[in-house]
Amino acid sequence: MISRAGASALRHVRSQLRPRTGPTYVASVSALTRLLSSLAVLEQRDGKLNHSSLGAVTAAQKLGGSITAFVAGSNIKGVAEEAAKVAGIEKVVAVDNGTYDKGLSESYAPLLVENIKKGEYTHIIAGHTAFGKNLMPRVAALLDVQQVSDITGIENEKTFIRPIYAGNAIATVESSDNIKIITIRGTAFAAAEAEGGSASIEDGVDPKSEPSVEWISENLTKSDRPDLATAGKVVSGGRGLKSKEDFDKIMLPLADALGAAVGASRAAVDSGYADNSLQVGQTGKVVAPQLYLCAGISGAIQHLAGMKDSKVIAAINKDADAPIFQIADVGLVGDLFDKVPELTEKLNKQ
Repeated sequence: MISRAGASALRHVRSQLRPRTGPTYVASVSALTRLLSSLAVLEQRDGKLNHSSLGAVTAAQKLGGSITAFVAGSNIKGVAEEAAKVAGIEKVVAVDNGTYDKGLSESYAPLLVENIKKGEYTHIIAGHTAFGKNLMPRVAALLDVQQVSDITGIENEKTFIRPIYAGNAIATVESSDNIKIITIRGTAFAAAEAEGGSASIEDGVDPKSEPSVEWISENLTKSDRPDLATAGKVVSGGRGLKSKEDFDKIMLPLADALGAAVGASRAAVDSGYADNSLQVGQTGKVVAPQLYLCAGISGAIQHLAGMKDSKVIAAINKDADAPIFQIADVGLVGDLFDKVPELTEKLNKQ
């Protein structure tokens, strides 16, 4: 049984839940768009904006609403001015403090949280890079919300698409949190145009909390070749190269002939053939170049997760049944110690 008053209340609720059509619905979507506000967390290094992090701006544009960029570090003015020129950004929030130069999450996360609270942003977006993967889970924990990681698509302001099981399945997830903490796969969102914007710049809130960790040092592999994460061409070698000497002797001349970045499978890295920074795969870098040419790589699921979005995949392997040939656009069955030098020689003659 339900009372008369209860029945009246129920009818009122049902009337509010009925789908609305016409101008009223359009107005509600417009109002929702105005309420959305995204904060794109941009990366910088040594006073230079990391343009690959501008994919966060592209993702924010797909959501709609206002877009604010966030940068922090020492002498940040130049980076902020560079970010202000990016198309689509309405405002740049900058914090000038050398404590945040290296992006250590222990100090950067409280900083970001303070600025999120001040700006009342609905979506916080960063790249699914080493920086983003280290920072954003801590930010989500401080805000007591759940993170949506490594997304490749946006359906609406609360529904996102992300790969799972090393990319073998695609999940559509919906977040009901009032603040969405998101990391994006760089290969799925092209960097926003670096020119054409005229955003305002303002100082952010700096809690100036005492850092609990200290940056000691770093050892970086320097190379004149293109950066692996953003290169248009990538040459990768696997366990089939048998040694570091053979890896360098076979793969590096091919990369130079193509003007390509050098990558490696996890098996090659674990065997000491290549530096860890060159690893392509689920636990390494995810790349999507115009050309991905690999030699001596069988095509393990872990590796495929990091390169299968490449526009053209070419593979050289002596095993005709290697899994890599199932996704390759061009395949060459043969001994890489013969075929790769032959290919390099022909490229150098052109």
